[in-house]
Amino acid sequence: MSADVTKVDQAGEPVAAATTASGPPVGGAAPRRDGGLAGFLSGPAGRSAGLVLALVLLIVVGIITAGDRFASPENALTILRLGSVIGVVSVGMTFVISGGGIDLSVGAIVALSSVWATTVATQTMAANYHWIVMVVAAIVVGAACGLVNGVLIAYGRMAPFIATLAMLAAARGLAEIIAKRRTQIIRERGFIDFFGGSVLGIPVLVIMFAIVAVVGWVLLNRTTFGRRTLAIGGNPEAARLAGIRVQRQTMYLYILLGVACGIAAVMIMARTTTGTSTHGTLYELDAIAAVVIGGTLLSGGRGTIVGTVLGVLIFTTLTNVFTLNNLDTSTQAVAKGAIIVAAVLLQQRVSRTRST
Repeated sequence: MSADVTKVDQAGEPVAAATTASGPPVGGAAPRRDGGLAGFLSGPAGRSAGLVLALVLLIVVGIITAGDRFASPENALTILRLGSVIGVVSVGMTFVISGGGIDLSVGAIVALSSVWATTVATQTMAANYHWIVMVVAAIVVGAACGLVNGVLIAYGRMAPFIATLAMLAAARGLAEIIAKRRTQIIRERGFIDFFGGSVLGIPVLVIMFAIVAVVGWVLLNRTTFGRRTLAIGGNPEAARLAGIRVQRQTMYLYILLGVACGIAAVMIMARTTTGTSTHGTLYELDAIAAVVIGGTLLSGGRGTIVGTVLGVLIFTTLTNVFTLNNLDTSTQAVAKGAIIVAAVLLQQRVSRTRST
């Protein structure tokens, strides 16, 4: 049997394409590749170009409707700073969805990680040793929650929707118990000064998002880990026959997302100087929306970190435009919902076109 479980899409982006010893890809005949404009638009370069165009149009609308308030460098940094936290979660979510899974608990994991890292005991240890203790605590808690999700899904054979829904309730509830429904204030100045600072005028939080995005891109596109992830998302049985340990790889994906949630918790702690059980509310929906808008298939087998980053920027810019124009949150929610539906319908249309 062959171990060729991925192929390279247009512009060099990998997608799942498990094969057997007899030749054609598992699941049917090889999809037809359209040439010309249709082929370009259905490829990763075309999808990215469409996202960039959408972002540019949003920027134009923002300049027209809000003028200098939107076009100022300070507002641009505000957009990037606000998008950085959910951006880190979305990068982790890209891996899980590319691998054929889903995680509804990311917001609750962010909340639990922030609460655990800001308890009196943790902050006392940070004061006695170093503020890095708070960072480690948040990441370890996130990774532990991801491990539980991964074990339940990969080895317990629970549906990802059910397992992560249970984690959503349990993690949020545990965060409320630990914090006693109170907001925990960060008193370690070293932590606040470091993560609240900037380098060459660029906020540290934005730099962290950029680093996570670059590492995520390399991991997904240039490593065996990424190829295995896409293979499992495309066809788990074919991936198993090709020698991939599907259960272990699936568990790793949820741990990776848990680590991303821990990093996001550190970032939101720095931005708000607090740890609370209300952090991360609806992050799961925002992250899934950004990933889907970016071009990652909900059914798995194709993922794009560049698209996810653009999806995050589109939603954050949209929220900023709405806020500057004093539009209520209900209108924002309707607009986001319409964008998500349009993106999914477009994905389905492109998939049908490429398979005929």
